[in-house]
Amino acid sequence: MIKNAINTDLLPILAVGGITSAPTTIHLPGLMAFEAAARLLNFAKAAAELGVTPTAMSRTIKILEAQLSVRLFNRTTRSVGLTEAGIALNASIAPALASIRGALAQVSHGADRPSGLLRINLSYVAYRILVEPHIDAFFAAFPAINLEISLDNQLSDIVSAGFDAGIRLGRKVQNDMVAVQLGGLQQRVVLAAPDYFRERSRPERIEDLLGHDCIRQRYSFGGRLFDWKFQVAGQMVHIDVQGRLIVDDMHSVVDSAVRGAGIAFVYADFARQEIAAGSLVRILTDDGATDDAFHIYYPHRSQMPGKLRAFVDFMREANRPASLEQRGSKSGVRSSGTAAR
Repeated sequence: MIKNAINTDLLPILAVGGITSAPTTIHLPGLMAFEAAARLLNFAKAAAELGVTPTAMSRTIKILEAQLSVRLFNRTTRSVGLTEAGIALNASIAPALASIRGALAQVSHGADRPSGLLRINLSYVAYRILVEPHIDAFFAAFPAINLEISLDNQLSDIVSAGFDAGIRLGRKVQNDMVAVQLGGLQQRVVLAAPDYFRERSRPERIEDLLGHDCIRQRYSFGGRLFDWKFQVAGQMVHIDVQGRLIVDDMHSVVDSAVRGAGIAFVYADFARQEIAAGSLVRILTDDGATDDAFHIYYPHRSQMPGKLRAFVDFMREANRPASLEQRGSKSGVRSSGTAAR
């Protein structure tokens, strides 16, 4: 395995993360042990990942701290945390170690047979729309690749968290990241359960939403409520909807709407199954809104790991945007500007 190959070769590192006071040569195994412990914040789990004993892991960290003449971890019987120096060191060496692992993986396994564990961080919305429908086909195409999916609505630092890539809405990423679009623009539509209208009239205009229970969504980062904005006759119209229920993820919005708790304003692709099953129906079919497309982003590297290249290329092709007519027939969604009033 790659990790064992690295562990057995004591390769010298001349300068480490900006710490220039090291009295002796620092070896790569010590840095790998530190990076694993810093990422997992658990010495036992880090030891298991590297195939060594917890005692050996602890001793390696102590030797590294002695060589650098600085404490890297704050340790108690219940928790492990990084010191300021530990945070700085990890930020410097984690990308470098990831690059080394990627290069060795390509040499060891060959670019024609991508393999290994691929860790992807993304929101549940992106997972349900872009990844979940295609996982079985991806595994069939690449039997040597394993996937670890981490669902997270926050804007995580994928490098420091040890992920190979992340998927988020929009293309705004850090300067050292590459962003590749997956799928087309996301269409927001207004949906409700048929039972919701048993004792209520259906909205005929977007202003009618003001008289209904609308399920609002609060962003998990920033804390603000999502705006109900509609494209009407080439203009953006904002409706200050009200409702008794506020949730912080689109999955809960859809589930609540299915139960008849109110009207939802969500991505048509996300609610495709519920629309097809008839548990949610389109209302205000001539009104909607368009959001940016999702993008997969990853660190810019001269050598892209084969497993990541395989995932990016596969998911781009699997989520290639359909034509407007195909999208309309598949999800019951019409273009937001085709019949604006």
